[in-house]
Amino acid sequence: MNFLNPDNGATGSSCPSCNGYACGSCLYDFCDDYYYYRHGTGNDPAPAGTLSFWNGRFEGASDLGNPDRTSWESATRTMLNDPDLSNRNLVIWSWCGQADTTPENMQTYLDLMSGLVADYPNVTFLYMTGHLNGTGANGNLNQRNNQIRNHVLSTGGVLFDFADIESYDPSGNAFLHLNATDSCNYSSGGTHNWADEWCAANPGSEMCVDCGTTCAHSRCLNCSLKGRAFWWMLARLSGWDGTARADFDRDCTIDLDDFVAFADCAAGPGVAPAPSGTDEATCRAVFDFDDDLDVDLDDFASFQALFGGV
Repeated sequence: MNFLNPDNGATGSSCPSCNGYACGSCLYDFCDDYYYYRHGTGNDPAPAGTLSFWNGRFEGASDLGNPDRTSWESATRTMLNDPDLSNRNLVIWSWCGQADTTPENMQTYLDLMSGLVADYPNVTFLYMTGHLNGTGANGNLNQRNNQIRNHVLSTGGVLFDFADIESYDPSGNAFLHLNATDSCNYSSGGTHNWADEWCAANPGSEMCVDCGTTCAHSRCLNCSLKGRAFWWMLARLSGWDGTARADFDRDCTIDLDDFVAFADCAAGPGVAPAPSGTDEATCRAVFDFDDDLDVDLDDFASFQALFGGV
């Protein structure tokens, strides 16, 4: 997350303090205001429009397997039952290698999560898969990750699929079956690295900017993908429907393909869109910039400002 905001004053894996926080150039604003809720006076809350994000503030456990496989759950309850700290509406715990375990140990994790979900209905508890360790699609780790995935699907939970992000490059090429690791190494007639290879083939990509040593266990490209995925997930949990304004085909560029769709949707002021290639709701979601229920020249001015060419 810090990698996406190089100007927010964060270093390493530290979440910046909310005291005096201001980051006008940040694409994603977040800061840690734990001390404001814990101690109050002399500490700043997160500014309006900035995510209040507490990094590593639970007491009694470090992750899902340290110091044991259950302390994280009691630490969660202790915090959420504290009147000064009970305003959290989302909780996520990560694995540090311990997901490669027995089915019984993994079921303990799932059962404890189910208990928290039942007891704190106003909090979203994010499940998480364990990072890849090179054992491939048939390895025990992937079987345990699938155990997590199946539980989330059957219970309607929310999953941050860490392992899945490590399994694909940005072009969609898969590497899990090639014994990929969290460092993006994989085996194919020798040891290769999909992140290094993708960045070599796409040297101008903003996802390949050097992040120094701040991407623990992995490559900067992989950390960029995880940071983006996390923010996407938070946006969806906050109510965003996943539709990007102007980018009709969701290819992350506003080009002539999107213009064709705009022209199909445009019907003029006060007239509901009647497109031939999509539906009215999609037209309004993507191209009705001023939210007046039509797609007209006012909206075209906004579309034109975002247009990037062919």
